[in-house]
Amino acid sequence: MRTEAKAMLQLAADIGIDTIDTAIAYGESEACLGEAGIQGFKLVTKAPPAPDGIADAGRWIRDQMAASLDRLGVNSIYGLLLHQSDQLLGLHGKDIYHSLQCLKESGQVKKIGVSVYSPRELEVIPKLFCLDLVQAPFSLVDRRLQSTGWLQRLKDAGVEIHTRSAFLQGLLLMSRADTPTKFSPWNALWDRWNQWLSGHEISALQACLAFPLSFPQIDRVVVGADSVRQLAQIFRAASNAPQSCWPDLQCEDENLINPSRWHLL
Repeated sequence: MRTEAKAMLQLAADIGIDTIDTAIAYGESEACLGEAGIQGFKLVTKAPPAPDGIADAGRWIRDQMAASLDRLGVNSIYGLLLHQSDQLLGLHGKDIYHSLQCLKESGQVKKIGVSVYSPRELEVIPKLFCLDLVQAPFSLVDRRLQSTGWLQRLKDAGVEIHTRSAFLQGLLLMSRADTPTKFSPWNALWDRWNQWLSGHEISALQACLAFPLSFPQIDRVVVGADSVRQLAQIFRAASNAPQSCWPDLQCEDENLINPSRWHLL
């Protein structure tokens, strides 16, 4: 695992990838990255929610960051996001934000912000807190960030935008026959997608990446890779994807576009 991680980081550096996204809660990912060596990369990590009943949530955030820097083997990182943005609206919201600001002022973090599951989370938070960075889902199917106007509003406010879930957890990369039956309520959507692919000289991987990359407001498109081979495949797809007139796959049914609800299907 460590050897593969080091090789992936070397490939990432060679092909011009400059940002790595991780999270404190992602198992041993931070320790693995620290052992492999991440100097030269912009690191963005995410803080898990403070435990219920904690007396000093601000101190807890600072302690989490200190442990994260230690595991990563660095003195500072590019971005620190809250994994659950609604913490800022809770009892300890002001203390948590103050700690984020302190980490930024001390130089341990360059940009602070939130990771959101829906643009609805942005309706209140930016009015109360100044954000530098927002990460949100965005794909051919989930276009809420654009349709709600938040994509442009964030950019106009000088907020850096990172998007994730370009493949909708892999659903958009599956063959029609392999799509799990629990997603059959959206059969018409899958049929449109596969019919469009069959009529265009572009792979599903290329289309899924080219779509978010076509928006100038988006600064980074976050994708996951398990191996050097997979990372190289993703990079080739992103580099060679032609521009196109995209199929109408937009859906606002959270039972589909919010993977945290899939277990209810």
